[in-house]
Amino acid sequence: MGEFSKQLEQVAVLLARAGEGAAEQGGILSGENPVHYSAADPFRLWVIQVVIIIGFTQILALGLGKIRQPRVIAEVIGGVLLGPTAMGRIPHFSSTIFPDAAMPLLSLTSTIGLILFLFLVGLEIDTRMIKRNVKASFTVSVAGLLVPLGLGAALGVGVYNEFIDKSVNFGHFLLFTAVAIGITAFPVLCRILTELKLLDTQVGVVVLSAGVGNDVIGWILLALTVALVNSSAGLTALWVLLVCAGYCIFLLYPVRWGFVWLARRTGSLEQGAPTTFMMTVTLLVVFISAFFTDIIGVHAIFGGFLAGLIVPHDNGFAISLVEKIEDLVSILFLPLYFTLSGLRTNLGLLNDGKAWGYTILICVVAFSSKFFSCGLAALAFGFNWREAGAIGSLMSCKGLVELIVLNIGLQAGVLNAKTFSMFVVHALILTFITTPLTLLFYPSKYRSISGAPPKADRSDTEGKGQAEGKSPHPDSDDLMSRFALVLEKVEELPAAMTLSQLLQPNVNSSTPTLVESTTSATQIAEVLATAEGGATPSTPPPQPPRRITVDAIRLMELTHRASAVFRSQEAEALMYNDPVISVYRAFGQLNQLAVSASLSIVSYDDFADVISEHVVNSDTEMLLIPWSRGPTTLLTPPDAPLSPSAAAQSTSEMPGSYGGGRQGRSNPFDGVFHKTTTLDQTDSVVHSEFIRSVFLRCPCDVALFVERGTAVSARSLAPGQRLFLPFFGGPDDRLALKFLVQLCTREGVEARVVYVRKGDLEGGDSRDSEVEGKEGALSPPMSPAMNHLTVAAADTVYGAYNTQTRLSSDTADNLLWEKYTNVEQVSTLPPHARAALSRMSFTAETTPKPLHRVTELVEAEATRVSEAGGRTLVVLAGRSRRMAVESLAAELREIMSPPTQAGAGARMGSSVPKTLGDVGAALVARHLEASLLVVQAASVSSAD
Repeated sequence: MGEFSKQLEQVAVLLARAGEGAAEQGGILSGENPVHYSAADPFRLWVIQVVIIIGFTQILALGLGKIRQPRVIAEVIGGVLLGPTAMGRIPHFSSTIFPDAAMPLLSLTSTIGLILFLFLVGLEIDTRMIKRNVKASFTVSVAGLLVPLGLGAALGVGVYNEFIDKSVNFGHFLLFTAVAIGITAFPVLCRILTELKLLDTQVGVVVLSAGVGNDVIGWILLALTVALVNSSAGLTALWVLLVCAGYCIFLLYPVRWGFVWLARRTGSLEQGAPTTFMMTVTLLVVFISAFFTDIIGVHAIFGGFLAGLIVPHDNGFAISLVEKIEDLVSILFLPLYFTLSGLRTNLGLLNDGKAWGYTILICVVAFSSKFFSCGLAALAFGFNWREAGAIGSLMSCKGLVELIVLNIGLQAGVLNAKTFSMFVVHALILTFITTPLTLLFYPSKYRSISGAPPKADRSDTEGKGQAEGKSPHPDSDDLMSRFALVLEKVEELPAAMTLSQLLQPNVNSSTPTLVESTTSATQIAEVLATAEGGATPSTPPPQPPRRITVDAIRLMELTHRASAVFRSQEAEALMYNDPVISVYRAFGQLNQLAVSASLSIVSYDDFADVISEHVVNSDTEMLLIPWSRGPTTLLTPPDAPLSPSAAAQSTSEMPGSYGGGRQGRSNPFDGVFHKTTTLDQTDSVVHSEFIRSVFLRCPCDVALFVERGTAVSARSLAPGQRLFLPFFGGPDDRLALKFLVQLCTREGVEARVVYVRKGDLEGGDSRDSEVEGKEGALSPPMSPAMNHLTVAAADTVYGAYNTQTRLSSDTADNLLWEKYTNVEQVSTLPPHARAALSRMSFTAETTPKPLHRVTELVEAEATRVSEAGGRTLVVLAGRSRRMAVESLAAELREIMSPPTQAGAGARMGSSVPKTLGDVGAALVARHLEASLLVVQAASVSSAD
């Protein structure tokens, strides 16, 4: 009878005993102790065991995860601590929490989870990987099996003579020891390769391909060992192996064909996700397969493993299947199984030098046999010593599979408690050193990408010249044409499309646009007429189209889930099937944008580094980050009209809302009944930290588009777009002004620029005198572009300005302002710049409270745009967390905390001004219906 069947029989006995007497119905109210095990109600103690096990493993995983250690180490160490090695030494702890009578139910639960986990392991094995660099992979795989198997058998002779009872079959023990030394943990290997970003390198391709073959052969040898141990005679073992081989053929061919046909018939393959019926069939196949391999004398986990091999990987079907069961397996079931391994491990039995000497010998033989054999095989195929060292280190990984092998050996009686503990220690040590050794031999600067198809593709030939730094337009010295766009979520597509559409200039449009008659615009039009030698033209002459290239950086988070690892392995195929990339590509074709795409699956903490590396490699001029609006739930029907007073009250009393008073009133019970308002995206602390990390690390200009305003409105169909820029000065504001001129080269886009100076209205412009009088309030001078880490997250802090830097910045501000407003200088600008300036107005204001004045101007501008039926106003602002810009933090605090206006105060975290700057934070605090475009200039782009 198989191990799984024995566990079922033990549980049935326990249930039969439970039926002999009824449990006390009063529970703890009747004085019953829930920790006391009762066969009538084993659920109570089972829950206590599960909570303790998951709690221990989660705490240990948090700490070990910081040093890039696999989760299995935390699970086993947690079991060791809960077992006789540590917690078991507390009087009555083991007999109370883990009594022998309660172990069958815990073992059955863990075995069910192990069957499902081996099903996921089978899913991970894609035979198509073997075809990649097949010669080197085959050689590494064979060398990594033959040498360890031979040395493992030789090691087994000494271990058998010293520690094993002679009643155990000598041949069975040698075969088992050889398998334990020679097997490689493929699931842990996949996770390490993914976390270290090695999947697309030559080393990753060879290791993954060799690991597949090594893992499959290892499982076959283990099945042979189990069959020999469980059979009473050699002829019986032969029959077991023949039946097992026949079942494998039956499952991998007829059953697989039927499974694929059924997946197509139900539409699961076409949709890329299993239907409920298909999911039911899959689970039945898994457990029936496990049951069959168990009753023929092979462990039940082999049935689960074989069932995973028949699942097709087409169209993301396997990934979707894994997503439906992986959390339950990895969070609940697997910790139970590996904690049981730790409970069976008693390091106290290793109480003499001989035991520890053999433990060290096992570690040395297991590591050296894999490391040198695989490393030398890699050297023979032309890999350098660093790559060969990384391949040898990775192939020596043990992890999950090794522990499964050891538990099978303990259950079969091949191992005793002492040798089991010795092999568990060796598995932990080898798994622990895999990641550090790989990083030591193969750091990122020495890595080479494999010859697989590239992840980025250019959809046009013109992009090649632009990628080399060549401008397609002779007069585009002030215009940017190479942009990179971050796409993390599908919700960011509307914001990304809105911003991308503004980048494309000279779009023919016969529809009317918003026009504001100003003195500056009239003067610029006269200059254009003078430059052309004729009358004032109604529109500037058409210019040759300027080609804009946008490189979409699709980011997916790499988590500890198996589905994330699957995605990283199939990133090349996913890039062509990902809906976010597909939608944005279609948008680019419709709007004549040359769109390229790349996909990266990395941990969330590495997003900023991946973006920074990408913009350097692609020679990007500006990085665009869309920030979509928060989720919206309407408290009142969308068509229900609100009175002006009610709308005003709704807007003022809900700090998280924006968009024109459609949300209705909020009360303390809204959250209980799931009636919520629109959430402001700037409230997201996690995403704010990510954006600040990008601002900190990105070497090029960065533009953050914060989409705000009305979520759904007919105004979005309006042809014109109105922009507004409050110009304070400094490198970020200068970049904002230049970028604004570029955006206005698109027909239908108009802008207003206000030069805001801080000063006393009665005494004239006292800006300089105020700065000199407040030098004591400024921060001490620092070197430019320092990286400052706050408690919350990474932040960008620049040196405080002094007199020299202030004069330099003021000079640059005035020169740029004169360039765009002086009549004589405008006439010397290229045609595209004169065309843009004809749709822009420039004014200057002096005010003692610049932020208050800016919010008033934006509110008035947004009102005019709304009354004219235009699109949501877009406000450009420099992030201005740089030197040469006077701090407006004190006035911002005043805006956020009005003195007596009840309900008008802004509940805004400290991360908002750190992310958006003072101007952007003030507009958010006022809940103005305007989107924000916050820009930060590259640190090398300006002298100040």
